[in-house]
Amino acid sequence: MHNKVAFITGASRGIGAETAVALAAAGYRVAITARTLAEGESHDHVGSSVALPGSLEATAAAVAKVGGEALCLRADILDPESIAGAAQAALDHFGRIDLLFNNAVYQGNGNIEPVLQVTEEQLHAIYQGNVFTPLALVKAFLPGMIERRSGTLLNMVSHSAFTDPPAAADKGGWGFAYPSSKAALSRMVASLRAEHPDANLRLYNLEPGLVMTEVMRLAGIDDAVMARFKPCTPSAIAAVVAWLADNEPPADWEPQNVLRGPAIAKALDLLKTPSLLG
Repeated sequence: MHNKVAFITGASRGIGAETAVALAAAGYRVAITARTLAEGESHDHVGSSVALPGSLEATAAAVAKVGGEALCLRADILDPESIAGAAQAALDHFGRIDLLFNNAVYQGNGNIEPVLQVTEEQLHAIYQGNVFTPLALVKAFLPGMIERRSGTLLNMVSHSAFTDPPAAADKGGWGFAYPSSKAALSRMVASLRAEHPDANLRLYNLEPGLVMTEVMRLAGIDDAVMARFKPCTPSAIAAVVAWLADNEPPADWEPQNVLRGPAIAKALDLLKTPSLLG
């Protein structure tokens, strides 16, 4: 056990929530952010205002069950002021951030729109959520990591950023906007390694494979997509994140490029990791 602190975006449900509990079980204190603070709140998900299961309060309760401490910070990745406020609140409360997990993604319209139908407004929102917000958090927390000569950054990327779609988005493939934003985000860690070679930072891209969520179903991801890929569970990816927090991936995993979550989970026998959300 140790006294390190992790900052996790998108922690009201799915991979983010499972990761908060997994890191807490490993001894981390956690600052968790999302739009949904309490159960039953409705927010826009892929153009629909719905209340999905999960909340920061529920995640914090699960963290407490494993003996951890969670700071709930309501923040919207499309709202730069709320993100800046959450980052500062975490620093004020904990004094430091040792691990930043940029997990949250834009969940509105445009992610799977055909190229000729995606709008500039949708593209701006996607890049705000998936590129500019992660960058803002890196700017908030990396200077402290550099000063301490210790810290970990995990950016969640996507298989779709590096792979041609097997079909159109409405036929089991994917669109242009979301993968392009994740491709942009994936270039960040290589630049940081080049710019801070002696800072003793751990900088990784993590690709989770297909992880089915309520939001993905709302977006139209269905059995046509599931038939093409073997999904991984949120708890398995969370276990991978918790392992990466304090372990060095071997060279043959090519950590300087993209770490493949499902392959790591299989190698570490984490695919059947149970959920810690209770």
